Amino acid sequence: MSVHFTVSGLTRNLIHSLGLDHEQAPRPLTPEQSLLLDCYLAGQIPDSAWSDYVFEMPELERHAEVRRARGLA
Repeated sequence: MSVHFTVSGLTRNLIHSLGLDHEQAPRPLTPEQSLLLDCYLAGQIPDSAWSDYVFEMPELERHAEVRRARGLA
């Protein structure tokens, strides 16, 4: 017997926020997401708006963390 289930976006976000996902590198960003990240890191997007974007696209925060860690922010 096998059990199949899908992980909803909310559950995926929870797993990510708890650090239980073991992705080595964040997924590549679309050109629009990359521009959004660049604008945020340049201080053109307030933190309150950024948190809304991150809620919708959690991979943005992973990319921001990687850029900060590399000193590229």
